[in-house]
Amino acid sequence: MLRGSFLRTLVDMTQLRVALAQVNPTVGDLAGNAELVLAAAGRAAAAGAQLVAFPEMVLTGYPVEDLALRPSFQRASREALGQLAARLDSADLGALPCVLGYLDAHSDDARPGRPGGPQNAAAVLYGGRVVARYAKHHLPNYGVFDEERYFVPGDGTTVVRIGGVDVALAICEDLWQGEGPLAALRAQQPGLLLVLNGSPYERGKGDTRLALCRRRAGETGATLAYVNLVGAQDELVFDGGSLVVAPDGELLARAVQFEPDLLVVDLEVPAAPPDSTSTVVSAAAAAPAPAVLATVADPLDEHAEVWAALRTGLRDYVRKNGFKAVVLGLSGGIDSAVVAVLGCDALGADAVHGVSMPSAYSSEHSKDDAAQLAQVTGLHYRTVPIAPMVDAFLGQLELTGVAEENLQARVRGMVLMGISNQEGPLVLATGNKSELSVGYSTIYGDAVGGFAPLKDVLKTDVWALARWRNEVAVTRGEHPPIPQSTITKPPSAELRPGQVDADSLPDYSLLDELLDAYIEQDLGSTELVARGFPVATVERMLAMSDRAEFKRRQYPPGTKISPRGFGRDRRLPLTSRWHDTPRPPR
Repeated sequence: MLRGSFLRTLVDMTQLRVALAQVNPTVGDLAGNAELVLAAAGRAAAAGAQLVAFPEMVLTGYPVEDLALRPSFQRASREALGQLAARLDSADLGALPCVLGYLDAHSDDARPGRPGGPQNAAAVLYGGRVVARYAKHHLPNYGVFDEERYFVPGDGTTVVRIGGVDVALAICEDLWQGEGPLAALRAQQPGLLLVLNGSPYERGKGDTRLALCRRRAGETGATLAYVNLVGAQDELVFDGGSLVVAPDGELLARAVQFEPDLLVVDLEVPAAPPDSTSTVVSAAAAAPAPAVLATVADPLDEHAEVWAALRTGLRDYVRKNGFKAVVLGLSGGIDSAVVAVLGCDALGADAVHGVSMPSAYSSEHSKDDAAQLAQVTGLHYRTVPIAPMVDAFLGQLELTGVAEENLQARVRGMVLMGISNQEGPLVLATGNKSELSVGYSTIYGDAVGGFAPLKDVLKTDVWALARWRNEVAVTRGEHPPIPQSTITKPPSAELRPGQVDADSLPDYSLLDELLDAYIEQDLGSTELVARGFPVATVERMLAMSDRAEFKRRQYPPGTKISPRGFGRDRRLPLTSRWHDTPRPPR
């Protein structure tokens, strides 16, 4: 039996077996999401759970964005909730209290543009009925969700009695804000604080979450159970990692990352006091024997975590949008190689189609590297020479210089889109965050596609991931999928003889350090120069970055792994005369 060392004295203790169902819903698929709940509830019941909890907005999928404003969707969510309660009962699961997130509507909200007053809510299902509801009190107002635009806040804390224990319900942002509903819990002293979450992945966020849960458990004096979504929705990835923390901060249990999981844990928590005013859901009952041995999954290391996030983002975007396969240009360069291997890991090699599109300037080693990667991974591979197509265009347009170079990229884009239209695979754009940051891409060329797996990955990280993935293959006794020469050769788009990226950009190690300071930290040119970046490099790169906003707006969606991913978190005006130039020191 698990217990934290910080337990309130002179309080009767009781046992409660809790199951946290970390599942992967799909936005708008109310029927499919209900099936996920039914299946996981069945497994929880088989494990002897006295309570099963699901993530935030699991019934509708998350985030629903403007769907939240549609009265028809609000009604459908509420109806699906009632139907789910009845189905649980008919499946002999009605005696298992089930807590889950869904979209509710507050009929008293009369603000313009918010018909029905949508609410991000939680419900307790028991005995075939909805026996309790709670609407989120705190609403975030930042780039990922901007929920303040959509949802009406709730009124405060809901505490229900399950298995003789007072269980307080909270939803995601309530935990991060801390005040409001959680402040009231200090007086109510529930035995368990249950938090439903749809918390998206960012690098390093797992440590931040654990520290926060420890702090809130200590503040409320309650064991804290945190259940999180897993899977991907558009550009967001949810990494799971559901956990249970004792009031003294001890980590009692933790689920795996990036995979569905059912975390079952036996807790010894304070019994509800006789004068408790909580809503009674189920009577007290001892957890069945034998006791459950709780698992504490180890967190993934940095590169494994990022790779899993990118793999999950690509897999779910492709599958949830109904595609069976993907296609990409396989140039022999590092970006396309990493995207190809990601595709094979996410979807299987048989669902990945690589196309070599050599031009008059394509090197033999690049063509050989592309062919070698295709052979090792087993993906589908074809060659479509573009020189005759480029010549046909040039015969009519007489383009030279950069215009001629960009024409090659645009012809390649047309080839990929033609294959997609004819055969059905989703086109993957292979650009990385460094290139997008400074506009080093060709609009309607290498920027075409339906999804961009490396959109939020800096170039230096692309190399690091390639080396890591090859090392993983070696440890498995497999041949490294990415040719060593692809990793070591100078990056080049091969649009003219002898061209390399260094002709147009500073070394990527310097560029990525500068971009991290400018994009992630919002430092201006004066601060960047003060950090030691060359004045000329700062002025040129910032000007290139600001001018490229129109390209970024037209770039495909891609998996977000940083706090400032393009699209959701960072937007500049398309039309602006502001130029950030360093000021001389005083």
